[in-house]
Amino acid sequence: MSTFSFTMKVFFIVAAILLLILMFYRFKKPVVKTSLHQLTATTLEEGILDFSTLRGKKILIVNTASKCGFTHQYEDLETLYQRYKDKNFVIVGFPCNQFGGQEPGSNEEIKEFCIRNYGVTFPMMEKINVKGDSISPIYKWLTTKSENGVESSSVKWNFQKYLIDENGFLVTNVSSFKSPGCKKIINWIEGK
Repeated sequence: MSTFSFTMKVFFIVAAILLLILMFYRFKKPVVKTSLHQLTATTLEEGILDFSTLRGKKILIVNTASKCGFTHQYEDLETLYQRYKDKNFVIVGFPCNQFGGQEPGSNEEIKEFCIRNYGVTFPMMEKINVKGDSISPIYKWLTTKSENGVESSSVKWNFQKYLIDENGFLVTNVSSFKSPGCKKIINWIEGK
């Protein structure tokens, strides 16, 4: 076999491989990455929170409940909020009654409970659904990779936390079992 024909065979094999790679990337569905800053939510007081007003801040989003084994995390969340709220950080709570019926109260009752028992001052939104057919747009964005561009996830229980960067993009989520003051969250807030 001549050197020329061997070189030609290698050339065609490499060209075919490159063509296959190119076709794969051309027809691969692109991951859409939208920002949380494009969304809004309704507060417990029936006002509107436009997430674009939080541009430049790290955001921790958490689904909450008043009759849950993790309800004590309200205290840790408020401590975290007080510690970092002046350092471009905010917590946004979303009450949810989908896990064991542990948030049966009205929006007014939830607000009163949070203030009376835990002194909550971080923004609390109206009660929503975080899964299923009636999932709120915020949680659809948080849990769907084609919306957030990072990962698909499911909310497993109350007090699951989602971390959003200063540009409104999802970073990751943190289990209900992890305290709001855990090392992973603190390091993220402090940029470590």
